[in-house]
Amino acid sequence: MNEKFMKEAIKEAKKAQLKDEVPIGAVIVKDDKVIARAHNLRESKQMSTAHAEILAIEKACKKLGTWRLNDCSLYVTLEPCAMCAGATILSRVDHVIYGAKDPKGGCIESCLQLYEQQGFNHYPDVISGVLEDECSTLLSDFFKNKRLVKKQNKI
Repeated sequence: MNEKFMKEAIKEAKKAQLKDEVPIGAVIVKDDKVIARAHNLRESKQMSTAHAEILAIEKACKKLGTWRLNDCSLYVTLEPCAMCAGATILSRVDHVIYGAKDPKGGCIESCLQLYEQQGFNHYPDVISGVLEDECSTLLSDFFKNKRLVKKQNKI
């Protein structure tokens, strides 16, 4: 089941890539149905908060008519940053399932373990590494291409 929904998040990441955005995608699932989907739009919107997770959470809240996303799972292709991990706590998402680790900005396991900090009234369950190779390759290929284009433009 986790792979099925991660594949949906990967589809969203590929939409971001087509817009020359960092290829990160997210879906929110409730009762085994995708209720919201989004991809990174930081460059398009020129907004630092336009991360896939935030946009998906906003859509899910609107669809359900509540800010509480109880009984929902977030599938995202990259380990959430501090802002997005915090949003999962505040929105009461039950499960966070992600693909690739983010050693430079991930705040669930990599740079900071936000869910291990005491004092919050909600802690999502976490599953990491779902389709990790596919998620990692999508990101590494994107940045490899960016560096190549930048190098060619210098010539």
